[in-house]
Amino acid sequence: MKGLTDAFLFSWQIKELFMSFEDTPLGAASLAQVHKAVLQDGRTVAVKIQHPKVQAQSSKDILLMECWFENTELFELALGPAVDLNLIQMFSRTYCSGLPNEFASVLLLVVKQIFPDFEFMWLVEEAKKNLPLELDFLHEGRNAEKVARMLKNFDFLKVPRIYWDLSTRRVLLMEFMEGGQVNDRAYMERNGINVNEISRNLGKLYSEMIFVNGFVHCDPHPGNVLVKKCPASGKAHIILLDHGLYQVLSESFRMDYCRLWQALIKADMRSVQKYSRQLGAGDLYPLFACMLTARSWESVNRGIDQSPISASEDMEIRSNAAAYLPQITQLLNNVPRQMLLLLKTNDLLRGIESALHTRASASSFLNMSRCCIRAVATYQRSKSHSLYRRAQISLTETLSLWQINLYELFLWLKGSQLGNWVIALLRRMHHSTY
Repeated sequence: MKGLTDAFLFSWQIKELFMSFEDTPLGAASLAQVHKAVLQDGRTVAVKIQHPKVQAQSSKDILLMECWFENTELFELALGPAVDLNLIQMFSRTYCSGLPNEFASVLLLVVKQIFPDFEFMWLVEEAKKNLPLELDFLHEGRNAEKVARMLKNFDFLKVPRIYWDLSTRRVLLMEFMEGGQVNDRAYMERNGINVNEISRNLGKLYSEMIFVNGFVHCDPHPGNVLVKKCPASGKAHIILLDHGLYQVLSESFRMDYCRLWQALIKADMRSVQKYSRQLGAGDLYPLFACMLTARSWESVNRGIDQSPISASEDMEIRSNAAAYLPQITQLLNNVPRQMLLLLKTNDLLRGIESALHTRASASSFLNMSRCCIRAVATYQRSKSHSLYRRAQISLTETLSLWQINLYELFLWLKGSQLGNWVIALLRRMHHSTY
């Protein structure tokens, strides 16, 4: 079968390769659009096609942005009637993907005008690094296969198969998968999908990616994460799409991040300060802890697993965000670049939890704890040359994981009918002895 050109699909190629090809795209974004099609052999596929001229234009736009944000006068001119929103959309797509492109772009412009100290160059640097990778669809295909291998033990995860013989740097053919968006609670209820299970499984996926593997899908907005109930097994599947943007975490960063989250879950403030500083937060470590957890400093001190976020706390966080914008900017300039996409990923996941009304529960923090314990133990074993020391590390890991399992069992009993019955029986027995 003749392959595709390395640009875009011509009409003769569509007729030769496909039995049918839907002209109306399933979805369109700033870099590409996706069409549903059927190959001559009957396989239904998704065809991702890069917009013509986007590669040539992107390098020019990045160069313009570098000059733009370094030159205040040019930036002020941009606020005039001739503003070209396309110049900022490439990184507003990456860092403000929860907002419409135009709104995100204007927001960035206004923030720079109101807060002259707001630094944009770190955004430009990240765009320069990530955009060429996102424009290479073969790179995206390799990412998809890597994450599928890495998380193969999660039977609820589905990643579309890539058809390499029909793919190029600008056209990607993959297995067609469909479902409801992961933030569509009504869809899940109509299809008998357990909302809490989906939220837990999504948390498991990302904890495994971040803490254990250090290879993180960084664009989990609802259009890229679908859910579907398998008719045969009755199990709910999570379908992960769009694998162009991943963050690879260095070992030292991943270990500091693991230990920081362990400290946050335990409310160990001395360790929170230590590992926040090691990650570049400096004296702004309280703000950093609040940004990571999306909780108030009071809740962080008390323990983020002790109580769910309240409406008043959520309002407090939102109102404080604007007041602390200069400090947030300073923090974003100081932390490792790896942290930037993780912060964005955290926000997107919290948005999904909020839409599903499943904001972080004790069980989600237990899953994070498991991954952190396993990751730290694996790292410590790799650095130890003593058989006795490695055995000691493995024993400590096993005991810690069992401790979490017992606590999880306690939480389940506490919230179940059986647990209530057992507690009532024990109380009655206790009273009868006196």
